Amino acid sequence: MKKRVTIQDIADALGISRNTVSKAINNSDGLADATREKILQKAIEMGYKQFSYVAAVTAVAGGPAGASAQSPGFHGEIALFTTIFLDQSHFASLMLDKFQREISQLGYTLNTHRVTEEDLKNGTLPITFRPERTSAILCIEMFDREYDELVCSLGLPVLFVDGPSKHSLPALNADQLYMDNSTEIMRFVREMLARGYRRIGFLGDYDHCQSFFERYAAFRFAMLMEGVPVAERFIIRDSRPEKLAATLRDLGELPDLFLCVNDFAAFDAIRALTALGKSAPEDVMLCGFDDCAESRTSQPPLTTIHIHTQVMAFSAVHLLMSRIKEPSLDNRIVHTQTDLIERESTKRE
Repeated sequence: MKKRVTIQDIADALGISRNTVSKAINNSDGLADATREKILQKAIEMGYKQFSYVAAVTAVAGGPAGASAQSPGFHGEIALFTTIFLDQSHFASLMLDKFQREISQLGYTLNTHRVTEEDLKNGTLPITFRPERTSAILCIEMFDREYDELVCSLGLPVLFVDGPSKHSLPALNADQLYMDNSTEIMRFVREMLARGYRRIGFLGDYDHCQSFFERYAAFRFAMLMEGVPVAERFIIRDSRPEKLAATLRDLGELPDLFLCVNDFAAFDAIRALTALGKSAPEDVMLCGFDDCAESRTSQPPLTTIHIHTQVMAFSAVHLLMSRIKEPSLDNRIVHTQTDLIERESTKRE
């Protein structure tokens, strides 16, 4: 099987940084046109096809590509709005690989548009975005409520993969796709309580996005249903290692288990514990969420909740294509299955 070309491969071939290549691939600001063109040409030459921004250049250059604006089977462009670079550790990266392959078979291209801090502050659309050639917008890591409302006001079909924390606010005028953030957390909490571990805490900023809030709400609801009070001192929102180590030290005692908003908050906890001369699961057990590649190789390997990215990709395609075909459909909120994966960061009976 041919090895998949990565951003790091392109960076190595050109002798430049991975960050510079990612800026070119994602059509980000702050890069000279000559440098961008050199990187894109190298990406085409090496067969990099993860994002259709490269595929579009390939089509112009006469190389192999999927549907383009000049091809008979072309139906339109899907604009991906995101505030971050979606590297291979982000669950959406694998989802987008499958999503792009599927929509290309349907005659659509995927173009990435980075929403900058200035865009968020000023309420401006990305300079690369052209609404007149866009069939729909896919939003990932877009958690600024006011800006999201701006996107929803453009008159185009919009799908959010995750989104801003709702609380008591009305739903956005868009379709929304989430992983199931509740079922496996509730099951795991009940299981840990049954094993005799009653001091369970929660780590991470649960207001960062709706998925984090749903995970936090599932934890609290499971504790409530089992009649076990939540120790509020074990609810820690700031998981940055430099702050977390001091917070954990000041607690005086650790809970039996920290549920973390995602795997990266759990990794922060591992680093903070190491700084205090403590470890998981001996001093405190840890459970993440996402099942990123690093969760399998961390020390200890991390108990986590697996997201089925392929299913999310199929669901995203279905939601967007049906919305394009029938704009008058009621807005839909879809959750896809997740699965608990127990590893060495928690004690198993």
